[in-house]
Amino acid sequence: MLKKLAYLSVFSLQIFSCSEHSNYESVNDSSENDLSNGFPELDTNNYNVAFLIMDGTFNTELTAPYDIFHHTIFRDSIKAMNVFTVAKSDSYITSFEGLRILPDFNYLKDNLPHIDILVVPSAEHQLDSDLEDEAMIKFVKQVAKDAQFVVSHCDGAFVLAKAGILDNIASTTFPADIDEMRTRFPHLDIRDNTLFVHEGKVITSAGGAKSFEASLYLCELLYGKENADQLAEGMVIDWDLSKVEHTVIH
Repeated sequence: MLKKLAYLSVFSLQIFSCSEHSNYESVNDSSENDLSNGFPELDTNNYNVAFLIMDGTFNTELTAPYDIFHHTIFRDSIKAMNVFTVAKSDSYITSFEGLRILPDFNYLKDNLPHIDILVVPSAEHQLDSDLEDEAMIKFVKQVAKDAQFVVSHCDGAFVLAKAGILDNIASTTFPADIDEMRTRFPHLDIRDNTLFVHEGKVITSAGGAKSFEASLYLCELLYGKENADQLAEGMVIDWDLSKVEHTVIH
């Protein structure tokens, strides 16, 4: 039975069909986003939430916020979220734990929808080779300009730092990597003893299971406490923002 379940752990996410345009161009003509091949359309009334994935992405920092944000579609009274993945590939990426994921969009060549919220989960090489990926850093930098929120979990903060998004604001990262981040980016205000930091349109979290808390915080910010409580209840999470060590800078 365990062997059977191991095979079932490999899955793929559906991809969206797109016209080819210049890199990072938003979709303004709904006909360009006509997914007549049977794949689901993005609801134009929803927020578009893009998850940046790459080989070595850690499962929890991807699936925790993905689950929380996806559950917004079950709340009728709010502007829900379209959740999808973006990567520098048309092929499967493999998470650190071995999960194979087929990205919804290739940001190098596909015509992406406008991204309201960009989420950068942690990945295995975000302290080394990923930071040398100029195309990825450029993509993050460009999306962040017009996004309503940019969120990182765990070492995803290193990507935001490299892209210049954390300049002049407070941030945090995985607790064991705070000293490393301070060494690499000595000009940044990097906080410890906090599970997530929110300043401006950027939210950075310590990651791991605390990715749930940072995601519920954003939902409470957008939808109010009652809706956030109901989202948490649907995920069987005991949610109380007042009991979560966090930092908000206005």
